[in-house]
Amino acid sequence: MASFDMKRIRNLVLMGHSGSGKTSLAEAMLYLAGGSDRLGKVPDGNTAFDFDPESIRRKISIASSQAPLVWKDTKINVIDTPGYPGFTGEVSQAVRVADSAIIVVDAKAGIEVGTELAWDKASDAGLPKAIFINKFDDNDARFAKILNGLNDQFGRSICPITIPMVSDGEVKGSIDLIQMEAHSFDEKGTHHVLPIPEENMDAVEEFREMLLEAVAGTSEDLMNKYFGGEEITHMEIYNAVHEGIIHGDIVPCFSGCATKLWGVWTLLNFIAQSFPRHSAKGSEISADGDDIEINPDGAPAILIYKTIADPFVGKMSFFKVMNGTVKGDLTLKNARTGDSEKLGKIYSVKGKTQTEVPELLCGDIGMVSKLSSAATGDTLSWTGDVSYAACEYPQPFYIKSLSPKAKGDEDKISSAVTKLLEEDMTLKYEVNRETSQMLLSGLGGTHLDITLAKMKARYGVEVVLGEKKIAYRETIRKSCKVEGKHKKQSGGHGQYGHVKIEFSPGEGEGLTFTESIFGGSVPKNFHPAVEKGLQECMSKGVLAGYPVVGLAANLYDGSYHDVDSSEMAFKTAAGIAFRDGLPQCSPVLLEPVGKLKVFTPDSQMGDVIGDLNKRRGRIMGMEQDENKRGWSIIEAEVPEAEMNDYVHALRAISQGRASFTFFFDHYEEVPAAVAEKVIAAAKTE
Repeated sequence: MASFDMKRIRNLVLMGHSGSGKTSLAEAMLYLAGGSDRLGKVPDGNTAFDFDPESIRRKISIASSQAPLVWKDTKINVIDTPGYPGFTGEVSQAVRVADSAIIVVDAKAGIEVGTELAWDKASDAGLPKAIFINKFDDNDARFAKILNGLNDQFGRSICPITIPMVSDGEVKGSIDLIQMEAHSFDEKGTHHVLPIPEENMDAVEEFREMLLEAVAGTSEDLMNKYFGGEEITHMEIYNAVHEGIIHGDIVPCFSGCATKLWGVWTLLNFIAQSFPRHSAKGSEISADGDDIEINPDGAPAILIYKTIADPFVGKMSFFKVMNGTVKGDLTLKNARTGDSEKLGKIYSVKGKTQTEVPELLCGDIGMVSKLSSAATGDTLSWTGDVSYAACEYPQPFYIKSLSPKAKGDEDKISSAVTKLLEEDMTLKYEVNRETSQMLLSGLGGTHLDITLAKMKARYGVEVVLGEKKIAYRETIRKSCKVEGKHKKQSGGHGQYGHVKIEFSPGEGEGLTFTESIFGGSVPKNFHPAVEKGLQECMSKGVLAGYPVVGLAANLYDGSYHDVDSSEMAFKTAAGIAFRDGLPQCSPVLLEPVGKLKVFTPDSQMGDVIGDLNKRRGRIMGMEQDENKRGWSIIEAEVPEAEMNDYVHALRAISQGRASFTFFFDHYEEVPAAVAEKVIAAAKTE
């Protein structure tokens, strides 16, 4: 593929609800442009975009994928994204490097949760938007109803460009409201231009009027033409919509059926003529929030927006040329690490196919393999002084433990997960020191299931998911005095240690040790042994074996033997005092409690609060979300033990709209009824 200058490059992301037909639309665009010799179909598992084995098996997109195509001397980089909520990190990456977004809507289902989320994500990123209402081969679909719903939901900026063509009561193709002609395709993909059927003329006049009104609102000259009854030319409409898209005044709406190629030909024309290029926004944003000028003739700079850890190719770094021109074997500096990176060969990627190219110009997208230290989000530039803003990812709060199916595979798990962490920024992995569990955090059950499938397929590691253990604590609520004596005679030197200790609730997190001995009943050189003995015992409490916190111990008396006393004997005596004394001090169980923030539509607040009450949550406050009209933020304190399934529960309550953050805050006493179950389970274990 030849090099294209920035003016002839379009970077397009397809977004929308799962199952709306994003991949089918991407395949139709690729096929019509001659980038593929067959029209890939999701049910057949033969699409260029969904090439991952798990994606083919599940028949859903699980990662963003890209393919370049050429249409009317314009290079269009199409990025297909998943619609399932567990893979929003992939959408964020694609949005970061796209210059416009097409939101795909199912013609029968209408506006779904994924439609709303896609609109919000594109709007938050400042991306120009368009709508493609897909699957209009279904005669039950109603274009006017969906268009009105879109306008009611997202504003009156949405205007029609193509509408369904109805002939003899059935949808047979699409009508271009700019060119005022009907289009159909045969089974081989051949495009046919037809006269508009008479039965469609009323709808055509109504929707073309909506289009002309929107166009007239973009400039005073067009407004005068419109009200003066003058004809607005095709090119004036294209140019007006182009300006309207960039400034957000117009959101063009297309209709069609991707699997039958209806409406896709017109969509491609429109993308080439009217969709914005990389420089349309004027400047890029730096990591510090400042503006960085876009200069096609300036020093080269790239942003790595995605990484794939391929077991055969190695690390594949996908990038966008943010400035200048990038050529093979170029050496650039990493702004994060300061290291120099030699790019080697650069590639244009179509699905899983890589084609080496000599250069990529400003605004284009490509891939380079085997960079030494560069990671997703890094900026590589000529001087190393440039740093572009990386995309923000949702935090993973669905946590499961990992255990190997085969003994001795622990190291293999760690190695495999480390490689997967390079490509999935919404995964988190840690080995919990307290519970000794390997913990993997993701965005939901499906997300983790697919991660495990990748581990098995790529690295031959099989693991089992389990529940995360809650790191309970134990403490005491009252004071008591107790005696601990260790005396043993077994020939030769014996063992003798005798302590009297008062235990009480402490102010600090750990052990507060003091001594108030008079007369040397326990020599000072044995005091550290007593303290050490207590500290060792605190790792395992008397209720359920959890660590003890907030303990004060005062050594006030005891006795020793000139010959038989030793540090070990006094450590043992302190342990006896601990085990005998703590049950008398009203021991209680403590549980970790976190601060929860739920971002929810106002209409679902009642259900969210009701669910939190069932989880022993305490509502700490509620306020309107300043950044989102009709949304609220609920703040609560919830025990960590009640949050294991909250990701799925909140999705079910809000149909996937709401989101949350949850971070540890403090420990507090477990209610008696709950404590009994925890203690019983610990003893059984």
